Amino acid sequence: MTTSITRQEARTAPDAPSDRAPARPRRRKRGERGPLASIALHATLLLASAVAIFPVVWIALTSLKPGDDWQKPGSFEGLSLNNYRDVLSDGSFVRWFGNSIVVALGTTVIGVFIAASAGYALSRMRFPGHKPLMWAFLVVQMFPVAVLIVPMYTIMSKLHLINTYGSLILAYCTVAVPFCAWMLKGYFDTIPREIDEAGRVDGLTPFGTFWRLIMPLARPGLAVTAFYSFLTAWGEVAYATTFMNDRKHYTLAVGLSTWVGQFKSEWGLMTAASVLITIPAALVFFFVQRHLVSGLTAGGTKS
Repeated sequence: MTTSITRQEARTAPDAPSDRAPARPRRRKRGERGPLASIALHATLLLASAVAIFPVVWIALTSLKPGDDWQKPGSFEGLSLNNYRDVLSDGSFVRWFGNSIVVALGTTVIGVFIAASAGYALSRMRFPGHKPLMWAFLVVQMFPVAVLIVPMYTIMSKLHLINTYGSLILAYCTVAVPFCAWMLKGYFDTIPREIDEAGRVDGLTPFGTFWRLIMPLARPGLAVTAFYSFLTAWGEVAYATTFMNDRKHYTLAVGLSTWVGQFKSEWGLMTAASVLITIPAALVFFFVQRHLVSGLTAGGTKS
C-alpha cells in the first residue's frame, strides 16, 4: 500500500526543476508593435508635431518683438504687447475684422442651409436629373478660382453687387455648397427612413420632417459643414481682392496685404494681426470639435 501511494504521489507531483522545459519567448501577436517600432513611431509623431507647431510659435514670438527686431531671430529681448495694442487701436483693422465676421457668418448660415436641403433631397428623393446633379456637384469643384473669377466678376457687376457683402457670400457659397451637400448626403443616408415615415404619419410636411426631425439628428454633419464653410470664407483672398475695391469693405485677408509695401513691411503688425485672426477660427473649432470625428466618418461605410 505504501508503494502504491508513493507511486501515485510521484505521478501527481510537479516535475523537478531539472526536468522542466525551458520557457519559450512570448510570441507577439499579429499587429503588435515591438519596442523599437514604438520608439520610432513616437519619435516620428513628436517630429511631425514640432514641424506643425513651429510656424505658429514663431509668428507668436515675432508678434511680441518691437520695431525691426523681427530681423533678429535669436533675440528675445524687449518682448511686449505693443504690436497688439497698435493693431487693435487701428480703426481699419477693426473694420476689416467686422467685414470678415459678417461675410463668414453669412456664408456659414446660407451655405449650410442650402447644402443641407440639397443633401437631404439627394438622399431621400429620386427625381429627374438626380444623378447628373450629384455629378455636377463634383465637377464644379474641379475648376480653379483663376478660371471662375472673371465670369463671376461679370455676373456680380451686372447684379450691382460689387463692393457688397452679397458678392462674397454668393461666391463663397459656390465653393462650400457642393462639397457640403455631398458630405451631408452621406450623413443623411445613415439616418433611418422610418423617421421620415413617422413624421408623415404625424402629419408633418416634407419640410417639417426635414426641419424638425432630421436636422436635430444631423448635428455632427452640420457642425463639420459649418466649420468648413466658415474657414472657406474666413481666409479667402482671391475673390475678396477682386470684388472689394473700396478699402472700407476689405476683409482681413485683403486688408492685411496693404501692410506689406514695396519698400517697407510692417511685419510686427502683420504677425500680431495673424494671431488675432486665428482666434475666431479656434473658437468655432472649439464649439464643433466633439462633432467633427463622427461627422467626418458618418456614411464612410454606407453603400
